[in-house]
Order: sequence, then C-alpha cells, then structure tokens
Amino acid sequence: MMDDQTPSDMAALSICETLHLALRDADILSAREIRGLLVDAATTHDSATGSQEEIGKHRDAAVLIRRIIAGSVSLCRS
Repeated sequence: MMDDQTPSDMAALSICETLHLALRDADILSAREIRGLLVDAATTHDSATGSQEEIGKHRDAAVLIRRIIAGSVSLCRS
C-alpha cells in the first residue's frame, strides 16, 4: 500500500467520514447501508482498468477502504 498521503487525500477522507457520520446520525443511512457503500467503492476500485500504475493505485484504494470497513474507522460499526 502506498504511504504517500497528500493533504488532499487526507482532506477527502475526513470529508467523507464526516458525511457518513452525519448521514448516520440523521437516520438517513444506517451503518449497514454505509458499509454497503464502502464495499461498493472497494469493488469498483478492484475492477478498475488502465496502466499497471493506475491499477496499482486502485488496488491500494480498495485495500484502504477494506481497512476502514474492518473497523479502523468507527462509522462502519453499528
């Protein structure tokens, strides 16, 4: 997995986490639905095509999303 997070990477993750938490807190999406969105996002990255470098970046993104699902971020827990 790549360890070269940029400020924009970190900002995007923070914004998405905040949105997921707000949607859950407002009872718009359940924790299960949010988990489903994350699974879909990981699957999309797994299916990406392109150069070997691009595919590698997508795989890294899928790994990170699966780490979030596994519990490194609280929004996935019900």
